[in-house]
Amino acid sequence: MRRHPEGSSQWNGTSSCASRAILPALVGLLILAAWGSARAFEFQSLAFSSGGEIPVKHTCDGPDVSPALGWTDPPAGTKEFALITDDPDAPGGTWVHWVLYGMPPTLRKLSEGLPATDTVADIGRQGVNDFRRVGYRGPCPPRGPAHRYFFRLYALDAQITLPPRKVKVDLLKAIEGHVLGRAELLGRYQRR
Repeated sequence: MRRHPEGSSQWNGTSSCASRAILPALVGLLILAAWGSARAFEFQSLAFSSGGEIPVKHTCDGPDVSPALGWTDPPAGTKEFALITDDPDAPGGTWVHWVLYGMPPTLRKLSEGLPATDTVADIGRQGVNDFRRVGYRGPCPPRGPAHRYFFRLYALDAQITLPPRKVKVDLLKAIEGHVLGRAELLGRYQRR
């Protein structure tokens, strides 16, 4: 099956968009139920404010580099961080833009423009996004209303042993029962 950017609803093959979106959604609901009262901490970007517009340089209309991100101290007992960035407004269902995990508990920021490599020294391991590439790929919606992009940072009570190149659903399964807290940053982007 050949996947197209989030802005396209065209598919080759027999897989349906609905089935592609159902499994991750169900896993996410199960994990949310298990987390119950996971404590939040603050998450922000130097590039855009929460709910604000993501600058072109962090999208497919520009150089498409990851934004600088930072966060406050996580809950006590944090052993590792994981990050998932996705777009729930994509025509075919939620579209994953970034999967990053294995980040050390002492880390409090990500610099702009992380390399699209399996492993980033002193940062962590990167998964495969829905563009079928490793690392960050920014917003690339179809023309029309703005899409929402959620950057979710998870504070974990254990080190996750996933190798690089795993997808969002693999990471969600691995962190189930290990989330101490979650921080969320929302950005928006509209192609003109």
